[in-house]
Amino acid sequence: MTLDIDFGPLSEKDTLRIGLISDTHIPEARFELWPQVFDAFAGVDAILHAGDIHDLVVIDRLHDIAPVWAARGNGEDGSGGRPVQPDHHRLQESWLINLGGLLVGITHDVPIPEYPPHLTLERAMTRYFGRTDLDVLVYGDTHVEAVEHIDGTLCVNPGSPTYPHNLETQLGTIGFLEISNKKAEATIWQLTETTIEPFDWTKWRKGMGAAWRP
Repeated sequence: MTLDIDFGPLSEKDTLRIGLISDTHIPEARFELWPQVFDAFAGVDAILHAGDIHDLVVIDRLHDIAPVWAARGNGEDGSGGRPVQPDHHRLQESWLINLGGLLVGITHDVPIPEYPPHLTLERAMTRYFGRTDLDVLVYGDTHVEAVEHIDGTLCVNPGSPTYPHNLETQLGTIGFLEISNKKAEATIWQLTETTIEPFDWTKWRKGMGAAWRP
């Protein structure tokens, strides 16, 4: 179920800093999220989780920092024999949120890269959000960080903080979405032993942070 919601102060503020996270796989990857994640998100205006949370206590712990909206991933629906997670008021298949005057969609799995004619981003956005004119789309599933523009939408995958690139448990990535005067910029950050640092795109693939302008 997709909801179009006006989020009051979050929709009206000119400047927002939003934490992005996905594919936490707790407690499958480790007993709890790295403390560096909570430290990095301190002070953000909101947190968006793009699914495969597994233990929903993660949502509650993140909500202690800032308002959270989370997409329901296949990991919450019993994929791989995992337990089906119960309903949670901060969790649904997709969300469409007004943040800083921009339409921001959150869901778990979209076809990026696309495989036309059937697996296209346009079809996925129509299914999850009932429209294709999103300013920002936050997604997960692949465990591979990505920031790119597709047909006018800033598409951001923050990767996984626990299983980066589907490797064994190790320090992975999170992201941030900065909205200022109806312009959005997304960045990816690498967790380190004590804090976070800008992601080194040359380590895995070519890429860079991206900005969206209306």
